[in-house]
Amino acid sequence: MINVPRSDQFDDVYFSVQDGLAETRHVFLEGNRLSDVWAGKDEFAICETGFGTGLNFLAVLNLYVDTPHDKRPTKLHFISFEKYPLRREFIAEHLAHWGELSAQLDSLLSNYPDDLTCERYDLNIVDGVRLTLLFGDINAVMPNLEAEVDCWFLDGFKPSSNPDMWSDRVFENMARLSCTGTTFATFTAAGFVRRGLQAAGFEVQKVSGFGRKREMCVGRFTKEQLCGLI
Repeated sequence: MINVPRSDQFDDVYFSVQDGLAETRHVFLEGNRLSDVWAGKDEFAICETGFGTGLNFLAVLNLYVDTPHDKRPTKLHFISFEKYPLRREFIAEHLAHWGELSAQLDSLLSNYPDDLTCERYDLNIVDGVRLTLLFGDINAVMPNLEAEVDCWFLDGFKPSSNPDMWSDRVFENMARLSCTGTTFATFTAAGFVRRGLQAAGFEVQKVSGFGRKREMCVGRFTKEQLCGLI
């Protein structure tokens, strides 16, 4: 039985009680067609709106190390926001279930900060992979980020529990940091999330969700612009 952690602040689980890793792979890796969109790229940046336990990052890292060098980016930058960062021990306890991620979990934990009071941490996890953790309210921290994002993981707690994570300010900054064709995926199909993304310039499509969740959303940025130059 998987020990699924729950957030005290939002009274919501950090990942699916059915299978968090399978959920991550369905929603974010397959939803963004990650194996296809990063193939042949020299550099590739993923930005995530809720680091949580780090499960999404570990799934990406696992895919990266298992992918032949000529079919993955030379450099991968994973950027993630988190308002309530978790301690190393908490992460280790709740992700130990997935033995296939053990090497990636060890790499994360050996680099994860003990002091969680700074706003930004840049961590070199393995050769070619950099993790940037941005701690604080995403609405305050995100406007200060300068990056060229190729792919978005929208993974805050459910919109009804954590509406601040799904604000127009977040969507507007997503547009600022995206280029034409930048993809996104999210577990939610909430109407106000779809409308907010569309207003910011993203094409939104509803597709089959994971497990008991009937629908989720995927899409791409459609405005004509170079990354980060809106």
